Amino acid sequence: MTRLTASALLISTLLAAPALAQTAGPTSTMPPEKPATSEIASCKAVALERIAAREPEIKDIYIDEDGATIATSDVKVEDTPITRIIMGEAYLRTDKSDKPRRFLCLIGEKGKVVLTFFTAR
Repeated sequence: MTRLTASALLISTLLAAPALAQTAGPTSTMPPEKPATSEIASCKAVALERIAAREPEIKDIYIDEDGATIATSDVKVEDTPITRIIMGEAYLRTDKSDKPRRFLCLIGEKGKVVLTFFTAR
């Protein structure tokens, strides 16, 4: 195998491999303190409460837990520590439509939801 062929094979393998997220700070092989579903449930509850106050036609939020990315974090936003970052697909259910949206949730100390954010796709 020539060097050019070997290089092309290596590059195509790297491009086909899934990307891995990097997190700041030390990593652990220990499982998270709480199951991810309880964190997603907390994000959903806070998001529904806040968004329904502004848009009462939104009756429910469905978050695709299987496709969600949950990252452990060791960063601060100003003085607020962020311990988990959750990203994924969400549906804001109304009487009219059910459009998929990107969902972001930041969780701070003691499991407190700091921010929930939805974008249109």
